[in-house]
Amino acid sequence: MNSPSAATANIGVVGLAVMGSNLARNLASREGNTVAIFNRSPEKTDALVAEHPEANFVATKSYAEFAAALQKPRAALIMVQAGKGTDAVIDELVKVFEPGDIIVDGGNALFTDTIRREAAVRATGINFVGAGISGGEEGALNGPSIMPGGSDESWVTLGPILKSIAAIAEGEPCVTHVGHDGAGHFVKMIHNGIEYADMQLIAEAYDLIRRGTGKTPAEIADIFAEWNRGELESYLIEITAEVLRQVDAETGKPLVDVILDQAGSKGTGVWTVQTALDLGIPVSGIAEAVFARSLSSKPLQRAAAGNLPGPEVHPVADADAFIDDVRQALYASKIVAYSQGFDAIVAGAEQYGWNIQKGEIAKIWRGGCIIRASFLNRITESYADDPGLVSLITAPFFRGVVTRTHDAWRRVVAAAAVSGIPAPAFSSSLSYYDGLRAERLPAALVQGQRDFFGAHTYQRVDKEGTFHTLWSGDRSEVSATDSH
Repeated sequence: MNSPSAATANIGVVGLAVMGSNLARNLASREGNTVAIFNRSPEKTDALVAEHPEANFVATKSYAEFAAALQKPRAALIMVQAGKGTDAVIDELVKVFEPGDIIVDGGNALFTDTIRREAAVRATGINFVGAGISGGEEGALNGPSIMPGGSDESWVTLGPILKSIAAIAEGEPCVTHVGHDGAGHFVKMIHNGIEYADMQLIAEAYDLIRRGTGKTPAEIADIFAEWNRGELESYLIEITAEVLRQVDAETGKPLVDVILDQAGSKGTGVWTVQTALDLGIPVSGIAEAVFARSLSSKPLQRAAAGNLPGPEVHPVADADAFIDDVRQALYASKIVAYSQGFDAIVAGAEQYGWNIQKGEIAKIWRGGCIIRASFLNRITESYADDPGLVSLITAPFFRGVVTRTHDAWRRVVAAAAVSGIPAPAFSSSLSYYDGLRAERLPAALVQGQRDFFGAHTYQRVDKEGTFHTLWSGDRSEVSATDSH
């Protein structure tokens, strides 16, 4: 352990719960880094030092001591509970830091909170960086995907440090300077929204196969393991096979049958949907995934289960063909989830003035993070080929995928409806796709209704201008400017 009396550390970590401890260990294991650590409870600091003497941590017992241990410009990574806990640490660090120093919030903060904090801290001359970090406990220790925002000045110091600990994908570190103020936490929020959709789609695929073919969880695990060797290769597909293979030691049943069917949430999926609504961007697949978790945890579902009429589920005639249809439907629906997520990133960047490089985001999601998947390379390539791409799903590669999979996708959604198997993410993703490709939507009728009851006006397909029908009068049409 280094002495805290001299400024020997190039990076510090505040908050030594599992994520903070693992990130501190990751940092300390990389050549060129010396890590100062501080925790409100000194026992955690002492325990981490004792358990990992090889890390040569600079242990500190106060914020002043912590600041004194850091080389200038000081850089501190906060890993504490989001909300008031983060604000409290920031307040303490601002007291002991100087202009040019850097405070990094590595928690799952709401991006608007990060915008607020960055403006307040910037007024002191200190840099504030909101950095999304994905990969869980294992990623924190071995290499996460990192999405930092903040000033260009802060990136000069932080860039090399974060690159030293990030996951490596195809020779490149999974970190990039996302954009200013809240951009990093915004992109991490969207990442988590896509994660919600991806997990729900995989769960629906499992449910459809199990109820439609009668296969056991262990047999379905083999199916997912096989899928993971093809175009669906991803971390979530990989761990799904592991979960389905697990047998409960106490009962001898598949663990998935012993786990209570209620899925929790930490809020980032909800934030994604709320933000997308504010931006006017449809993220229906992500929204259905959020709502599915809500439904699983609500008493109304428990009260209605088994008490409402519905069809019997009959085994499919050709199990192998059905399973392949599910695979294709899963791939197409996953593409919709990522496409909707990137649509939200584009809208957020425009709304908040961030210069987010969409292809770079896809690159840093290739390793370390929860939604890492083989087709992220295709996303990078799509934005490289067409930087002005309006919707990811219209890129040649992804258009080709849905062209060959949409028939299977429709068969799966139809089979789910006929059999009474809930598949909200599959269904909404297909409806979104059909909405995109439709030559004309029934929104014309909705706008006509709005004009009838609220004089909200409408535009026409055959001439310029804005119009209103005098519904309570002679029902003639007038120019909107003439009707007021």
